[in-house]
Amino acid sequence: MCIPLLIVAGPTASGKTAAAISLAKAINGEIVSADSMQVYRHMDIGTAKPTDEEKQGIPHHMLDIISHSHAFSVAEYQQLAHAAIADIISRGKTPILAGGTGFYINAVIYDTDFVQQDESESAEENALRVAYAAEAHEHGVAYIHEKLQQKDPIAGKNIHPNNIKRVARALAYCELTGKAFSAHNATQKAHKLRYNTAFCVLSMPREILYERINQRTITMWEAGLTEEVQRLLEQGFSPALQPMQAIGYKESVKFLNNQYTKDEAIAAIQQATRNYAKRQETWFRNQTQDARKIDALENTTEQILK
Repeated sequence: MCIPLLIVAGPTASGKTAAAISLAKAINGEIVSADSMQVYRHMDIGTAKPTDEEKQGIPHHMLDIISHSHAFSVAEYQQLAHAAIADIISRGKTPILAGGTGFYINAVIYDTDFVQQDESESAEENALRVAYAAEAHEHGVAYIHEKLQQKDPIAGKNIHPNNIKRVARALAYCELTGKAFSAHNATQKAHKLRYNTAFCVLSMPREILYERINQRTITMWEAGLTEEVQRLLEQGFSPALQPMQAIGYKESVKFLNNQYTKDEAIAAIQQATRNYAKRQETWFRNQTQDARKIDALENTTEQILK
Protein backbone atom coordinates (compact mmCIF):
# COMPACT_ATOMS: atom_id res chain seq x y z
CA MET A 1 0.00 0.00 0.00
CA CYS A 2 2.52 2.58 -1.10
CA ILE A 3 0.26 4.71 -3.32
CA PRO A 4 -1.15 7.66 -1.33
CA LEU A 5 -4.79 8.65 -1.74
CA LEU A 6 -6.60 11.35 0.19
CA ILE A 7 -10.38 11.03 0.41
CA VAL A 8 -12.75 13.93 1.08
CA ALA A 9 -16.27 12.62 1.52
CA GLY A 10 -19.50 13.62 3.19
CA PRO A 11 -23.18 14.36 2.57
CA THR A 12 -24.42 16.58 -0.22
CA ALA A 13 -24.03 20.34 0.38
CA SER A 14 -21.40 19.81 3.09
CA GLY A 15 -18.73 21.67 1.12
CA LYS A 16 -16.73 18.75 -0.31
CA THR A 17 -15.83 20.52 -3.54
CA ALA A 18 -14.49 23.64 -1.85
CA ALA A 19 -12.64 21.57 0.77
CA ALA A 20 -11.02 19.34 -1.88
CA ILE A 21 -9.96 22.33 -3.98
CA SER A 22 -8.44 24.10 -0.98
CA LEU A 23 -6.59 20.91 -0.06
CA ALA A 24 -5.36 20.39 -3.63
CA LYS A 25 -3.93 23.91 -3.73
CA ALA A 26 -2.07 23.24 -0.48
CA ILE A 27 -0.50 19.91 -1.45
CA ASN A 28 -0.09 20.14 -5.24
CA GLY A 29 -3.01 17.81 -5.77
CA GLU A 30 -5.61 16.95 -8.40
CA ILE A 31 -9.18 15.87 -7.79
CA VAL A 32 -10.90 12.65 -8.84
CA SER A 33 -14.67 13.02 -8.55
CA ALA A 34 -16.62 10.30 -6.77
CA ASP A 35 -20.08 11.50 -7.77
CA SER A 36 -22.40 9.17 -9.67
CA MET A 37 -24.21 12.01 -11.47
CA GLN A 38 -21.37 14.39 -12.33
CA VAL A 39 -19.99 11.81 -14.75
CA TYR A 40 -22.78 12.75 -17.19
CA ARG A 41 -22.25 15.45 -19.79
CA HIS A 42 -24.74 18.34 -19.96
CA MET A 43 -26.01 17.70 -16.43
CA ASP A 44 -24.39 20.60 -14.60
CA ILE A 45 -26.67 22.71 -12.45
CA GLY A 46 -28.69 19.90 -10.90
CA THR A 47 -25.58 17.86 -10.04
CA ALA A 48 -23.78 20.86 -8.48
CA LYS A 49 -20.90 20.24 -10.87
CA PRO A 50 -18.09 22.73 -10.17
CA THR A 51 -17.70 25.51 -12.72
CA ASP A 52 -14.33 26.43 -14.22
CA GLU A 53 -14.23 29.43 -11.88
CA GLU A 54 -14.96 27.27 -8.84
CA LYS A 55 -12.21 24.80 -9.81
CA GLN A 56 -9.63 27.61 -9.37
CA GLY A 57 -7.30 25.98 -11.87
CA ILE A 58 -7.24 22.61 -10.09
CA PRO A 59 -7.58 19.70 -12.56
CA HIS A 60 -10.70 17.58 -12.01
CA HIS A 61 -11.06 14.04 -13.30
CA MET A 62 -14.18 11.88 -13.83
CA LEU A 63 -16.44 14.80 -14.78
CA ASP A 64 -18.38 14.95 -18.07
CA ILE A 65 -17.09 11.59 -19.26
CA ILE A 66 -20.22 9.80 -20.54
CA SER A 67 -23.44 10.37 -22.44
CA HIS A 68 -26.85 10.08 -20.79
CA SER A 69 -27.60 7.09 -23.02
CA HIS A 70 -24.61 5.06 -21.80
CA ALA A 71 -25.35 2.38 -19.20
CA PHE A 72 -22.46 3.37 -16.92
CA SER A 73 -21.41 0.80 -14.32
CA VAL A 74 -19.40 0.91 -11.14
CA ALA A 75 -16.88 -1.41 -12.82
CA GLU A 76 -16.26 1.21 -15.51
CA TYR A 77 -16.01 3.93 -12.89
CA GLN A 78 -13.48 1.88 -10.93
CA GLN A 79 -11.31 1.27 -13.99
CA LEU A 80 -11.35 4.91 -15.11
CA ALA A 81 -10.72 6.22 -11.60
CA HIS A 82 -7.73 3.90 -11.15
CA ALA A 83 -6.33 5.20 -14.46
CA ALA A 84 -6.85 8.82 -13.39
CA ILE A 85 -5.11 8.21 -10.06
CA ALA A 86 -2.17 6.51 -11.79
CA ASP A 87 -1.88 9.45 -14.19
CA ILE A 88 -1.87 11.95 -11.33
CA ILE A 89 0.79 10.00 -9.45
CA SER A 90 2.94 9.70 -12.61
CA ARG A 91 3.11 13.48 -12.83
CA GLY A 92 4.24 13.89 -9.25
CA LYS A 93 0.88 15.16 -8.00
CA THR A 94 -1.26 13.93 -5.10
CA PRO A 95 -4.66 12.37 -5.94
CA ILE A 96 -7.69 13.48 -3.93
CA LEU A 97 -10.83 11.36 -4.26
CA ALA A 98 -13.75 13.66 -3.47
CA GLY A 99 -17.48 13.04 -3.51
CA GLY A 100 -20.52 11.66 -1.80
CA THR A 101 -21.21 8.41 -3.67
CA GLY A 102 -19.97 5.92 -1.11
CA PHE A 103 -20.26 2.91 -3.40
CA TYR A 104 -17.96 4.57 -5.92
CA ILE A 105 -15.44 5.40 -3.19
CA ASN A 106 -15.40 1.80 -1.95
CA ALA A 107 -14.99 0.56 -5.52
CA VAL A 108 -11.77 2.57 -5.76
CA ILE A 109 -10.17 1.90 -2.40
CA TYR A 110 -11.08 -1.81 -2.11
CA ASP A 111 -9.67 -4.03 -4.84
CA THR A 112 -13.01 -5.60 -5.74
CA ASP A 113 -13.08 -7.57 -9.00
CA PHE A 114 -16.38 -6.47 -10.54
CA VAL A 115 -15.60 -8.20 -13.83
CA GLN A 116 -15.26 -11.54 -12.08
CA GLN A 117 -18.51 -10.90 -10.21
CA ASP A 118 -20.40 -10.10 -13.42
CA GLU A 119 -19.09 -13.24 -15.14
CA SER A 120 -20.20 -15.39 -12.21
CA GLU A 121 -23.80 -14.19 -12.37
CA SER A 122 -26.24 -16.84 -13.49
CA ALA A 123 -28.84 -16.43 -16.20
CA GLU A 124 -31.45 -16.70 -13.45
CA GLU A 125 -29.95 -13.77 -11.55
CA ASN A 126 -29.79 -11.67 -14.70
CA ALA A 127 -33.43 -12.49 -15.44
CA LEU A 128 -34.47 -11.46 -11.94
CA ARG A 129 -32.60 -8.18 -12.22
CA VAL A 130 -34.33 -7.41 -15.50
CA ALA A 131 -37.70 -8.30 -13.95
CA TYR A 132 -37.16 -6.02 -10.96
CA ALA A 133 -36.02 -3.19 -13.20
CA ALA A 134 -39.19 -3.63 -15.25
CA GLU A 135 -41.25 -3.40 -12.06
CA ALA A 136 -39.52 -0.13 -11.23
CA HIS A 137 -40.39 1.36 -14.61
CA GLU A 138 -43.99 0.18 -14.30
CA HIS A 139 -44.71 1.03 -10.67
CA GLY A 140 -42.00 3.57 -9.82
CA VAL A 141 -38.60 3.31 -8.15
CA ALA A 142 -40.09 3.54 -4.65
CA TYR A 143 -41.99 0.30 -5.29
CA ILE A 144 -38.95 -1.95 -5.62
CA HIS A 145 -36.93 0.04 -3.07
CA GLU A 146 -39.62 -0.73 -0.48
CA LYS A 147 -39.23 -4.42 -1.33
CA LEU A 148 -35.49 -4.14 -0.68
CA GLN A 149 -36.05 -2.38 2.63
CA GLN A 150 -38.24 -5.27 3.73
CA LYS A 151 -35.77 -7.97 2.61
CA ASP A 152 -32.56 -6.19 3.66
CA PRO A 153 -33.05 -3.00 5.74
CA ILE A 154 -29.32 -2.19 5.74
CA ALA A 155 -29.04 -2.39 1.96
CA GLY A 156 -32.28 -0.43 1.67
CA LYS A 157 -30.80 2.32 3.79
CA ASN A 158 -27.48 2.41 1.91
CA ILE A 159 -28.68 2.14 -1.69
CA HIS A 160 -30.38 5.21 -3.13
CA PRO A 161 -33.92 4.48 -4.43
CA ASN A 162 -33.07 6.03 -7.81
CA ASN A 163 -30.23 3.56 -8.36
CA ILE A 164 -32.58 1.07 -10.05
CA LYS A 165 -29.76 -1.14 -11.31
CA ARG A 166 -28.26 -1.58 -7.85
CA VAL A 167 -31.61 -2.05 -6.11
CA ALA A 168 -32.56 -4.70 -8.68
CA ARG A 169 -29.24 -6.47 -8.22
CA ALA A 170 -29.62 -6.49 -4.42
CA LEU A 171 -33.15 -7.89 -4.65
CA ALA A 172 -32.05 -10.60 -7.09
CA TYR A 173 -29.17 -11.57 -4.79
CA CYS A 174 -31.49 -11.76 -1.75
CA GLU A 175 -34.05 -13.87 -3.61
CA LEU A 176 -31.56 -16.34 -5.04
CA THR A 177 -29.33 -16.82 -2.01
CA GLY A 178 -31.68 -16.16 0.87
CA LYS A 179 -28.94 -13.95 2.30
CA ALA A 180 -28.67 -10.21 2.85
CA PHE A 181 -26.99 -8.26 0.06
CA SER A 182 -25.47 -5.99 2.73
CA ALA A 183 -23.64 -9.00 4.19
CA HIS A 184 -22.28 -9.76 0.72
CA ASN A 185 -20.97 -6.20 0.50
CA ALA A 186 -19.31 -6.57 3.89
CA THR A 187 -17.31 -9.55 2.62
CA GLN A 188 -16.17 -7.49 -0.37
CA LYS A 189 -14.61 -5.01 2.05
CA ALA A 190 -12.30 -7.78 3.21
CA HIS A 191 -10.35 -7.21 0.00
CA LYS A 192 -6.95 -5.66 0.53
CA LEU A 193 -6.84 -1.87 0.32
CA ARG A 194 -5.35 -0.79 -2.98
CA TYR A 195 -4.05 2.56 -1.71
CA ASN A 196 -2.57 4.10 1.40
CA THR A 197 -5.67 6.08 2.23
CA ALA A 198 -6.43 8.99 4.53
CA PHE A 199 -10.24 9.01 4.73
CA CYS A 200 -11.85 12.26 5.85
CA VAL A 201 -15.61 12.80 6.19
CA LEU A 202 -17.01 16.31 6.43
CA SER A 203 -19.62 16.89 9.10
CA MET A 204 -21.78 19.70 10.44
CA PRO A 205 -24.90 20.03 12.60
CA ARG A 206 -27.87 18.64 10.70
CA GLU A 207 -29.95 21.79 11.02
CA ILE A 208 -27.18 23.79 9.34
CA LEU A 209 -26.74 21.15 6.62
CA TYR A 210 -30.47 21.17 5.92
CA GLU A 211 -30.54 24.96 5.66
CA ARG A 212 -27.62 24.81 3.21
CA ILE A 213 -29.53 22.23 1.17
CA ASN A 214 -32.65 24.39 1.13
CA GLN A 215 -30.72 27.46 0.03
CA ARG A 216 -28.68 25.58 -2.57
CA THR A 217 -31.89 24.27 -4.13
CA ILE A 218 -33.19 27.83 -4.52
CA THR A 219 -29.84 28.89 -6.00
CA MET A 220 -29.96 26.01 -8.51
CA TRP A 221 -33.50 26.92 -9.51
CA GLU A 222 -32.57 30.56 -10.02
CA ALA A 223 -29.45 29.53 -11.96
CA GLY A 224 -31.62 27.82 -14.56
CA LEU A 225 -32.23 24.24 -13.40
CA THR A 226 -35.52 23.89 -15.28
CA GLU A 227 -33.99 25.43 -18.40
CA GLU A 228 -31.19 22.85 -18.20
CA VAL A 229 -33.75 20.04 -17.89
CA GLN A 230 -35.75 21.44 -20.81
CA ARG A 231 -32.61 21.40 -22.98
CA LEU A 232 -31.91 17.80 -21.98
CA LEU A 233 -35.44 16.77 -22.94
CA GLU A 234 -35.08 18.54 -26.29
CA GLN A 235 -31.77 16.71 -26.84
CA GLY A 236 -33.51 13.38 -26.42
CA PHE A 237 -33.01 12.67 -22.72
CA SER A 238 -36.03 10.48 -21.93
CA PRO A 239 -37.48 11.14 -18.44
CA ALA A 240 -37.30 7.35 -17.93
CA LEU A 241 -33.49 7.27 -18.18
CA GLN A 242 -31.72 6.68 -14.88
CA PRO A 243 -29.82 10.03 -14.96
CA MET A 244 -33.13 11.86 -15.36
CA GLN A 245 -34.41 10.17 -12.21
CA ALA A 246 -31.83 12.06 -10.17
CA ILE A 247 -32.95 14.52 -7.52
CA GLY A 248 -33.75 17.87 -9.08
CA TYR A 249 -34.25 16.45 -12.56
CA LYS A 250 -37.35 14.32 -12.03
CA GLU A 251 -39.01 17.14 -10.04
CA SER A 252 -38.15 19.62 -12.79
CA VAL A 253 -39.73 17.31 -15.38
CA LYS A 254 -42.93 17.31 -13.32
CA PHE A 255 -42.81 21.11 -13.13
CA LEU A 256 -42.37 21.36 -16.90
CA ASN A 257 -45.32 18.98 -17.32
CA ASN A 258 -47.44 21.17 -15.02
CA GLN A 259 -47.59 18.45 -12.36
CA TYR A 260 -45.86 20.74 -9.84
CA THR A 261 -46.01 24.44 -9.22
CA LYS A 262 -42.68 26.21 -8.78
CA ASP A 263 -43.02 26.18 -5.00
CA GLU A 264 -44.05 22.52 -4.97
CA ALA A 265 -41.09 21.54 -7.16
CA ILE A 266 -38.59 23.42 -5.00
CA ALA A 267 -40.03 21.93 -1.82
CA ALA A 268 -39.92 18.42 -3.31
CA ILE A 269 -36.27 18.83 -4.33
CA GLN A 270 -35.37 20.17 -0.89
CA GLN A 271 -37.10 17.28 0.88
CA ALA A 272 -35.59 14.62 -1.39
CA THR A 273 -32.12 16.13 -0.98
CA ARG A 274 -32.43 16.27 2.81
CA ASN A 275 -33.49 12.61 2.82
CA TYR A 276 -30.53 11.74 0.60
CA ALA A 277 -28.11 13.61 2.87
CA LYS A 278 -29.42 11.69 5.86
CA ARG A 279 -28.82 8.39 4.05
CA GLN A 280 -25.32 9.50 3.13
CA GLU A 281 -24.53 10.37 6.75
CA THR A 282 -25.74 6.93 7.81
CA TRP A 283 -23.66 5.24 5.12
CA PHE A 284 -20.44 7.05 6.02
CA ARG A 285 -21.04 6.40 9.71
CA ASN A 286 -21.59 2.67 9.18
CA GLN A 287 -19.12 1.98 6.38
CA THR A 288 -16.12 4.10 7.35
CA GLN A 289 -15.40 3.50 11.02
CA ASP A 290 -11.74 4.43 10.53
CA ALA A 291 -12.47 7.75 8.82
CA ARG A 292 -11.55 11.05 10.42
CA LYS A 293 -14.47 13.34 11.15
CA ILE A 294 -13.77 16.84 9.86
CA ASP A 295 -15.71 19.91 10.99
CA ALA A 296 -16.94 21.36 7.70
CA LEU A 297 -17.52 24.76 9.30
CA GLU A 298 -13.86 25.21 10.26
CA ASN A 299 -10.65 25.25 8.20
CA THR A 300 -10.92 21.82 6.57
CA THR A 301 -7.45 21.85 4.99
CA GLU A 302 -5.81 22.60 8.32
CA GLN A 303 -7.74 19.76 10.00
CA ILE A 304 -6.96 17.22 7.25
CA LEU A 305 -3.24 18.01 7.23
CA LYS A 306 -2.83 17.75 11.01
